[in-house]
Amino acid sequence: MTAHQIDPSGLIACPTCDALNLDIPVPMGAKARCARCHSVLMAPRKNAMTQIVMLAATSAILMGAAVFFPFLDLRAVGMTQHSSLFDAIMAFSSGLLLPLSFATAALIVLLPLVRLLAILYTMAPMVLGYPPAPGAVRAFRVAQLLKPWAMAEIFMVGVAVALVKVAGLATVTLGPAFWAFAALVVVTALKDNVMCELTVWKTLEDRRQS
Repeated sequence: MTAHQIDPSGLIACPTCDALNLDIPVPMGAKARCARCHSVLMAPRKNAMTQIVMLAATSAILMGAAVFFPFLDLRAVGMTQHSSLFDAIMAFSSGLLLPLSFATAALIVLLPLVRLLAILYTMAPMVLGYPPAPGAVRAFRVAQLLKPWAMAEIFMVGVAVALVKVAGLATVTLGPAFWAFAALVVVTALKDNVMCELTVWKTLEDRRQS
């Protein structure tokens, strides 16, 4: 078959180097790599969609606990200061720092939560044996677009650096929200590791046509 006879619908563009690869069936547990840069294109796993839904639901529950439960307590000079993630967001809610409060809430809470809900909306009906929900393609596209902007793990790194600096000045007690947020970062990483974007797109297309 010559180059001009190849059906474009049977090609996959590598998201890393834009090379076109043939779209061939990939067995469960195997990996399809780009012929040019060897990036993983597809890595279907057994029950992967069920695992993604369960991890996304767990992340959403952990997010709620992380926002409203006590995050940490600071004790210094006989005084105790209780703080939650919601308190940290509202700390910049007055004056010229109001935009910073919106940015903090969006990047740490709102955008990650919207992404989790979009993933659940996309995959939960298919896990239960139903066709994709109306707008599932758009919802999954939103979930993928928000991935670089969901910065819960960046916040956790910043908290760790701040705790190292504060530990010498005050007694720090970590609250349940801290551990919930730490678990959220781990569960989110596991979910993203299980998810194969191209496999999800192909599953959405196949289920919509069936």
